[in-house]
Amino acid sequence: MNAINVRKQRGLSMIGLLAVCVVIALAALVGMKVAPEVIEYYSILKSVKATAQDPASRSATVTEIRRNYDTRSSIDDVRSITGADLDITKEGNEVVISFAYSTKVPLAGPVSLVIDFEGSSQQ
Repeated sequence: MNAINVRKQRGLSMIGLLAVCVVIALAALVGMKVAPEVIEYYSILKSVKATAQDPASRSATVTEIRRNYDTRSSIDDVRSITGADLDITKEGNEVVISFAYSTKVPLAGPVSLVIDFEGSSQQ
């Protein structure tokens, strides 16, 4: 009777458990290193949208719009792009601000992850 029960038992071996733990640890490591970059991207996007929707931006010059963005982004401690990196256009009465940049996230030793971010005030 014991031989029949042993064949029906299923489970995770010690090596299988270690393999699952390694995969989870690597995913957590990548997530922890990428999360600050993604959070900064959303801070940039928020600042760009707020700058474009500001009523003062409709009659402002490009230099004033860049300065307005720099003021807003300094509050969120954004360091990836500055007002000089923004592409500012006007479509009708609406100011459209767009940006694009790349960031390199070192993972381990010579392994890095490059992420290309882009966004616009119209998204």
